[in-house]
Amino acid sequence: MQIGFNLPNSGPLSAVASMTEIATQGEAMGFDYLTMTDHVVLPDTKVPGYPYSESGEFYEDAPTERHEQLIAMGYVAAKTSRIRLVAAVLVVPHRPAVLAAKMLATLDVLSGGRLVVGIGAGWLKTEFDAVVGPPFAERGLVTDEYIDAFRVLWTERAPRFCGRYTRFDGIVLEPKPVQRPHPPIWVGGEGGPALRRAARVGAAWYPIGSNNKHLLDTLPRLKAGIGRLRKAVAEAGREPASVGVSFRVKRYGEAVPPKATDGERRLFSGSEADIIADFRALKEIGVTAIDVDFGGRPDAAATLAEMKRFRNAVIEKI
Repeated sequence: MQIGFNLPNSGPLSAVASMTEIATQGEAMGFDYLTMTDHVVLPDTKVPGYPYSESGEFYEDAPTERHEQLIAMGYVAAKTSRIRLVAAVLVVPHRPAVLAAKMLATLDVLSGGRLVVGIGAGWLKTEFDAVVGPPFAERGLVTDEYIDAFRVLWTERAPRFCGRYTRFDGIVLEPKPVQRPHPPIWVGGEGGPALRRAARVGAAWYPIGSNNKHLLDTLPRLKAGIGRLRKAVAEAGREPASVGVSFRVKRYGEAVPPKATDGERRLFSGSEADIIADFRALKEIGVTAIDVDFGGRPDAAATLAEMKRFRNAVIEKI
């Protein structure tokens, strides 16, 4: 099982020196991958609407101070040499398909084949309206079509595509990504459309357990979700075990209320022994990667200290 961490590209820890130090030191600690999130602009975040917290508010104190995801990933690629770089997740409809495919291919080439393309359809209508992309209500259809266009552009010498939202012919996209046939696609989202998308094109399903509409915050709930994934993969004509499961941990320990609404203990709540047991249990049910968010601390030194403590106290004992 691979273990990663979220590299803050928003708030105080997104200062260049802090972001660089956390990325390079995280690599030196032996983490397998780092993740970076994607928002172009945000509304007033004091207005509830965030789907991954109980209150509907963002976990971070200053999330509106934010670097553009793909440019920041290119910067981090130049400062590191081994660690894999995960878009967590790219809001696919925010960038035209051909432009995004080119940027991602460039990232994979310049990083030496370290890119993982986490994808999502997005959830924030205000942001969609400001970016002036496709209609918010059509974001799922756009995401599916753009991903198909990405794969054509990444793999075909003479790419040609005719869809509802994008079309091209008589063009060349070179260089292709280093990874063949293309960088791994991790499909974010917890509902039915995301599961079907993961089943069709994903190397892995990439949920967050705390989505209030599709909770995966206990072991029985996550097992059931993985069961739905396996069924969808089979229905898509693929081998059920061919799609991995990558799980995002936004909070852990005392920050997580211990009991969920199904009466079970919430995953990654409680003591270090509980958290170690959760890592082991998730590995047992087929989770192939887990990344942890160490944000919310005052500076890079405190964040790195917690990353080091967590690695010694938890990860080394899995």
